[in-house]
Amino acid sequence: MLETDLDRTLEAFFTGQRRAAARLISVVENGGPRAEDVLHQLYPRLTGAPRLGITGPPGVGKSTLVDALVRYHRKHDRRVGVVAVDPTSPFTGGAVLGDRVRMGDLTTDPGVFIRSMATRGSLGGLARATKEVVDVLEAFGQQMLIVETVGVGQTEMDVAQATDSVVVVLSPESGDAIQAMKAGLMEVADILVVNKADRPGAGQMVRTLEADLAMRPHSEWSVPVLVTVASKGEGIAELCAAVDEHRVHLEQSGDLADRRRRRAQTEITAVLRDRLWQRAHARLADEIPAWAERVAAGQETPYTAARSLMAAFLEDSE
Repeated sequence: MLETDLDRTLEAFFTGQRRAAARLISVVENGGPRAEDVLHQLYPRLTGAPRLGITGPPGVGKSTLVDALVRYHRKHDRRVGVVAVDPTSPFTGGAVLGDRVRMGDLTTDPGVFIRSMATRGSLGGLARATKEVVDVLEAFGQQMLIVETVGVGQTEMDVAQATDSVVVVLSPESGDAIQAMKAGLMEVADILVVNKADRPGAGQMVRTLEADLAMRPHSEWSVPVLVTVASKGEGIAELCAAVDEHRVHLEQSGDLADRRRRRAQTEITAVLRDRLWQRAHARLADEIPAWAERVAAGQETPYTAARSLMAAFLEDSE
């Protein structure tokens, strides 16, 4: 995208044109100097809108729950932005599941903006540019921002760094509660939801989760365990009320400001890491293969190789 094209796209974005928003999201996803230019223009327009993370093991109905949440907020005339982080296609590198498949008729609602993203190998379940895409949606005027993770059933701590409140979704099947405990999902939960609560075992799962929570050290926020049947819209109002209650708690306790400061620190660290790696790789790329040969031959260790390469890089940087 040429500079003049980017300027025109920004102008169109500021007048509320969805196509321009989609183009800017693509720029941000691709990274680089133009992405920085876009974010620099958009940061003053961030409003502090609530950011809600939805995570949990596969098959628990996260997408159905997100669909129900979006419909609830639209009934209350709130503009909603959704970032759905999907598995990466091995053929295209893009998201395996598309937003039009996931959300159906919601994609035609002018008050809803849904973007599917690929994890691109992110171990935390979130694509690298997820937070920046949420920034674009917030600057576009979306009043409720929802991030749904891929739900790989492994640690998804990244969602806690990208959002204000985290809802961990489970279902009364396949030992999801134990799986979530082992994966560490319980540690990031601000709210626990047992979805598909009309199925056998839901009551027992609720009791199991409540017993686990009761054994934990006391904290100012008591994690609620809620039940939903997202496919029927049951329990959605109660879930939204719990999210609002958690938001009030964050604001009154000062935790919201703390979480956002930690998010900013994480972003700065990530940018710094990328910049340092780019500079180091540009300087040392030709030397790495020779060191790799020595390590493979047992003449050096990866640590001594890295130490020597680092010393060469720092010497050149002086």
